[in-house]
Amino acid sequence: MRLALVGQWALTAGVVLWLVALLRTPEWLFPVGSLICHQRPERSFFVNGHQLAVCARCMGLYAGSALAAPAALIAASSLARSQARRLAIAAALPTAITWSAEFAGLAHFSNLARFVAALPLGAAACGLVLGVLSEES
Repeated sequence: MRLALVGQWALTAGVVLWLVALLRTPEWLFPVGSLICHQRPERSFFVNGHQLAVCARCMGLYAGSALAAPAALIAASSLARSQARRLAIAAALPTAITWSAEFAGLAHFSNLARFVAALPLGAAACGLVLGVLSEES
Protein backbone atom coordinates (compact mmCIF):
# COMPACT_ATOMS: atom_id res chain seq x y z
CA MET A 1 0.00 0.00 0.00
CA ARG A 2 2.68 2.46 1.02
CA LEU A 3 4.84 1.86 -2.08
CA ALA A 4 1.84 2.34 -4.37
CA LEU A 5 0.95 5.61 -2.64
CA VAL A 6 4.53 6.84 -2.98
CA GLY A 7 4.41 5.96 -6.68
CA GLN A 8 1.14 7.82 -7.13
CA TRP A 9 2.47 10.93 -5.41
CA ALA A 10 5.74 10.76 -7.37
CA LEU A 11 3.87 10.50 -10.67
CA THR A 12 1.57 13.36 -9.72
CA ALA A 13 4.49 15.58 -8.72
CA GLY A 14 6.40 14.56 -11.82
CA VAL A 15 3.70 15.47 -14.33
CA VAL A 16 3.03 18.81 -12.65
CA LEU A 17 6.75 19.66 -12.46
CA TRP A 18 7.27 18.61 -16.09
CA LEU A 19 4.54 20.99 -17.24
CA VAL A 20 5.96 23.83 -15.14
CA ALA A 21 9.44 23.15 -16.51
CA LEU A 22 8.14 23.17 -20.09
CA LEU A 23 6.53 26.55 -19.51
CA ARG A 24 9.39 28.13 -17.57
CA THR A 25 12.56 26.91 -19.24
CA PRO A 26 11.90 26.16 -22.89
CA GLU A 27 15.48 26.72 -24.11
CA TRP A 28 17.00 24.46 -21.48
CA LEU A 29 14.55 21.62 -22.20
CA PHE A 30 14.71 21.86 -25.98
CA PRO A 31 17.28 19.03 -26.34
CA VAL A 32 15.17 16.78 -24.08
CA GLY A 33 12.02 17.67 -26.00
CA SER A 34 13.67 16.63 -29.26
CA LEU A 35 13.77 13.06 -27.95
CA ILE A 36 9.98 12.90 -27.61
CA CYS A 37 8.57 15.44 -30.07
CA HIS A 38 9.09 16.70 -33.62
CA GLN A 39 9.28 20.32 -32.33
CA ARG A 40 8.08 21.85 -35.58
CA PRO A 41 7.93 25.62 -34.98
CA GLU A 42 4.68 26.07 -36.91
CA ARG A 43 3.05 23.49 -34.62
CA SER A 44 4.45 24.85 -31.36
CA PHE A 45 3.57 27.53 -28.87
CA PHE A 46 6.01 30.31 -28.04
CA VAL A 47 6.53 31.94 -24.64
CA ASN A 48 8.32 35.29 -24.55
CA GLY A 49 9.52 34.71 -28.09
CA HIS A 50 10.94 31.24 -27.33
CA GLN A 51 9.55 28.05 -28.80
CA LEU A 52 8.42 25.54 -26.21
CA ALA A 53 10.29 22.24 -26.10
CA VAL A 54 7.29 20.25 -27.36
CA CYS A 55 4.56 20.89 -29.92
CA ALA A 56 1.06 22.08 -29.08
CA ARG A 57 -0.40 18.55 -29.19
CA CYS A 58 2.26 17.18 -26.81
CA MET A 59 1.74 20.21 -24.59
CA GLY A 60 -1.96 19.32 -24.44
CA LEU A 61 -1.10 15.77 -23.38
CA TYR A 62 1.17 17.02 -20.60
CA ALA A 63 -1.24 19.75 -19.51
CA GLY A 64 -4.12 17.26 -19.41
CA SER A 65 -2.04 14.95 -17.23
CA ALA A 66 -0.96 17.74 -14.91
CA LEU A 67 -4.48 19.12 -14.58
CA ALA A 68 -5.99 15.70 -13.92
CA ALA A 69 -3.26 14.35 -11.63
CA PRO A 70 -4.36 15.93 -8.33
CA ALA A 71 -7.99 14.88 -8.78
CA ALA A 72 -6.96 11.45 -10.06
CA LEU A 73 -4.68 11.02 -7.05
CA ILE A 74 -7.57 11.67 -4.67
CA ALA A 75 -9.99 9.48 -6.60
CA ALA A 76 -7.49 6.87 -7.83
CA SER A 77 -9.41 3.68 -8.24
CA SER A 78 -9.07 0.90 -10.65
CA LEU A 79 -11.63 0.52 -13.38
CA ALA A 80 -12.65 -2.74 -14.88
CA ARG A 81 -10.62 -3.50 -18.00
CA SER A 82 -13.59 -2.85 -20.27
CA GLN A 83 -14.29 0.51 -18.59
CA ALA A 84 -10.63 1.52 -18.81
CA ARG A 85 -10.53 0.55 -22.48
CA ARG A 86 -13.67 2.59 -23.24
CA LEU A 87 -12.30 5.58 -21.34
CA ALA A 88 -8.98 5.43 -23.20
CA ILE A 89 -10.70 5.15 -26.59
CA ALA A 90 -13.11 8.01 -25.86
CA ALA A 91 -10.30 10.22 -24.57
CA ALA A 92 -8.13 9.45 -27.61
CA LEU A 93 -10.85 10.26 -30.16
CA PRO A 94 -10.31 14.05 -30.36
CA THR A 95 -6.58 13.59 -30.90
CA ALA A 96 -7.09 10.73 -33.35
CA ILE A 97 -9.62 12.72 -35.35
CA THR A 98 -7.53 15.90 -35.58
CA TRP A 99 -4.32 13.99 -36.34
CA SER A 100 -5.98 11.81 -38.98
CA ALA A 101 -7.70 14.74 -40.67
CA GLU A 102 -4.41 16.63 -40.86
CA PHE A 103 -2.46 13.61 -42.05
CA ALA A 104 -5.03 12.97 -44.79
CA GLY A 105 -4.88 16.62 -45.82
CA LEU A 106 -8.57 17.13 -45.09
CA ALA A 107 -8.14 19.88 -42.52
CA HIS A 108 -5.58 22.10 -40.89
CA PHE A 109 -6.09 22.73 -37.18
CA SER A 110 -4.66 25.57 -35.15
CA ASN A 111 -2.19 24.91 -32.38
CA LEU A 112 -4.90 25.74 -29.87
CA ALA A 113 -7.18 23.08 -31.41
CA ARG A 114 -4.37 20.50 -31.29
CA PHE A 115 -3.71 21.41 -27.66
CA VAL A 116 -7.37 21.19 -26.63
CA ALA A 117 -7.91 17.92 -28.50
CA ALA A 118 -5.02 16.31 -26.61
CA LEU A 119 -6.18 17.38 -23.12
CA PRO A 120 -8.63 14.47 -22.61
CA LEU A 121 -6.07 11.88 -23.64
CA GLY A 122 -3.47 13.26 -21.23
CA ALA A 123 -5.99 13.39 -18.42
CA ALA A 124 -7.27 9.87 -19.05
CA ALA A 125 -3.77 8.42 -19.34
CA CYS A 126 -2.75 9.95 -16.02
CA GLY A 127 -5.93 8.76 -14.32
CA LEU A 128 -5.56 5.25 -15.69
CA VAL A 129 -1.91 4.97 -14.63
CA LEU A 130 -2.73 6.25 -11.14
CA GLY A 131 -5.56 3.71 -11.01
CA VAL A 132 -3.19 0.90 -11.92
CA LEU A 133 -0.76 2.08 -9.25
CA SER A 134 -3.59 1.97 -6.70
CA GLU A 135 -4.13 -1.71 -7.59
CA GLU A 136 -0.57 -2.42 -6.48
CA SER A 137 -1.56 -1.88 -2.86
